[in-house]
Amino acid sequence: MTEPIAGWIWGRNLRTFLELLSRYAGYAFEETDWETIEAGVQGTEDEAPNGWYVYPLVGTSATLEVVLAQAVGGEEVSVSVTGAGTPELQFRIDTLLSALAGV
Repeated sequence: MTEPIAGWIWGRNLRTFLELLSRYAGYAFEETDWETIEAGVQGTEDEAPNGWYVYPLVGTSATLEVVLAQAVGGEEVSVSVTGAGTPELQFRIDTLLSALAGV
């Protein structure tokens, strides 16, 4: 099992993050995925141990587990991704988190 890649992004960038992450995994991200995740993240809280939402992305090149929670009192979404089995994919995910936290 690979170490989780964790960070945060602005909530407004969550869909973009998931669409790009899905592409990296070889997963066909659809509108129903977004609707499910959008509903699942509502009411989450990153400071609560059981306050996180988990969504799997089972793609042709990777199976990723994405764990999400809204920041208490903020517009950020905390993110943790496990399953990135190659250094290239780990780097891509880390870069994606950094980029979407900055814009």
